Amino acid sequence: MRSQIEIAGHALEVEITRAAKKALDKQQKSIFAEMELYFSCLIRKKVRFYDSPHDEDVVYLHDKLGISFRPVMTKVCGKDYEGDEPPLTDFPIHKAENFIPRCLKIDYSHGEWQGEFGFTS
Repeated sequence: MRSQIEIAGHALEVEITRAAKKALDKQQKSIFAEMELYFSCLIRKKVRFYDSPHDEDVVYLHDKLGISFRPVMTKVCGKDYEGDEPPLTDFPIHKAENFIPRCLKIDYSHGEWQGEFGFTS
């Protein structure tokens, strides 16, 4: 299933696999897919899935799937933190329109939500 929504004034093509569509149909409540663009010593793209929105700028594809985009950066560098990942903070981007993803693919496999996003459609 392919659909298109608007995030921050830009078109985002969303592809939901058959397995993900089946899983969404079985959901009792909405799930939220956050496209995280992580700036640090490297750049990482990750889609995180939550049971409740972590962002006020959620766009709903339909009643059981909300989507958002969040650029983040580390609060500290190096190993000055405990745990697997350093704490994050929002990353203010100038000309954010250049960083808004153009495509998002959502799948459901082995009992887990999976996603990936890109900048070319």
